[in-house]
Amino acid sequence: MPLLEITRLTKTYARPGGGTHRVVDVREFSLEAGAQLALRGESGTGKTTFLNLIAGILAPDDGGIVVAGRDLAQLGEAGRDRHRAEHIGYIFQTFNLLQGHTALENVELGMAFGRGVDRAHAAALLQRVGLGDRLGHFPRQLSTGQQQRVAVARALANKPKLVLADEPTGNLDRRHGREALELIREVCRETGAALLLVSHDERVLAAFERMQDFATLNRALAEAAK
Repeated sequence: MPLLEITRLTKTYARPGGGTHRVVDVREFSLEAGAQLALRGESGTGKTTFLNLIAGILAPDDGGIVVAGRDLAQLGEAGRDRHRAEHIGYIFQTFNLLQGHTALENVELGMAFGRGVDRAHAAALLQRVGLGDRLGHFPRQLSTGQQQRVAVARALANKPKLVLADEPTGNLDRRHGREALELIREVCRETGAALLLVSHDERVLAAFERMQDFATLNRALAEAAK
């Protein structure tokens, strides 16, 4: 059984001036445990909405999203939050670090919603991503690349089975972007986590052995183009 299995997934938003806009319409998609897959797609094509549905941040209009044996579409908001905390790590393009908390505290806060805070494990993760000497630094005291490393450590804090990465190199220069991508893939391999990454950057996509066009996956794009 795949780690992630999606069937007949749809998400529609209301237009400000009236009417509706279907953003996601995915008939079938799956990802095996430990697999690493990149989805190619330009901005505004529904990729982030797709990841947010998989993460349980958004509820679908219809369809099934089975992650680690549970169908998120059948869970309420609280249930989706618990399942995400226990099984899914999310690396956001904008990092989403809490500015009033240190690097160590940001990772610990990620743990608080899952299996519980383990300071030693949080510190070890930051050491693993090269920030062992920055545990007490606040985000404003870190470079953009270092903030991304904190975000990676936080996403992996609860030992997730699935890691979602939304344009994780989008705010980094070429060198730091390459380093961040290598780090994400390497740590996922070490922990056995599956990785689903979305990007429009051809350099990022070229690093993956498996890549799929989101335009061929999302039928809502084809309908909008008619």
